Amino acid sequence: MTLLARIEHAGRPCVGILEGERVRLHEGTIFDPGPATGEEVAAADARWLTPTEPSKMVALWNNFRAAAEKNGWAIPAEPLTFLKAPNSFAAHGQAIAVPKYYDGRVAYEGELGIVIGRTCSGVSVEEAADHILGYTCVNDVTAMELLQRDPSFAQWTRAKNFDGFGAFGPVVATGLDPASLTVRTLVNGRERQNYRVDDMIFPPAELVSRLSKDMTLVPGDVIACGTSLGVLPMKPGTVVEIAIDGIGALRNQYG
Repeated sequence: MTLLARIEHAGRPCVGILEGERVRLHEGTIFDPGPATGEEVAAADARWLTPTEPSKMVALWNNFRAAAEKNGWAIPAEPLTFLKAPNSFAAHGQAIAVPKYYDGRVAYEGELGIVIGRTCSGVSVEEAADHILGYTCVNDVTAMELLQRDPSFAQWTRAKNFDGFGAFGPVVATGLDPASLTVRTLVNGRERQNYRVDDMIFPPAELVSRLSKDMTLVPGDVIACGTSLGVLPMKPGTVVEIAIDGIGALRNQYG
């Protein structure tokens, strides 16, 4: 397993590999790190960047059986998706700003993120693994009261795309079996979500295959796999940590 990272070093973005408490810098890209430069940075001192620069984040709704059962939602026949735009992306350690022009409730959603490594269009489930670079942590933040404010039109784009509402990182972990993973969300240190990835209705390889038949996925794009039980509003000043063993923990303060 390799933990691929991007940090700012000497005023420029750099690629690195996280090894223990150090980020060892490399010459190449996140997709091909190349040889080590010999430089390293303490992880605690690093200014983290999003591990990739996606053209889009494709996010899922109603993709976990436990949440569907509790909420009385039907199991969908196909993935139910929306997009998060680049302005919404935030890195590990970056504050998520409170929206200036919305004063309603804002919720965290801890999720597993699939990071695309190769351009894919119309790939099969069997081919999907060859197009996945690895996995990351996602906080899919939502302005809850906007979603159904207008009964004639669900406002997913508006509710999901305030600046900073698509936090992901801190790294991309390669070589993981996603079915073995558990997503935990801690709010001010208190666990609020703890669910297994293998409860997904559409698992990662199937998601990549199905979504690639709707749109071309390009290197760096992220698929946020949806969340399960335990989503709650958060107040300004709240620290939210999305932790997945094997990947690490994405930590951001709201406000």
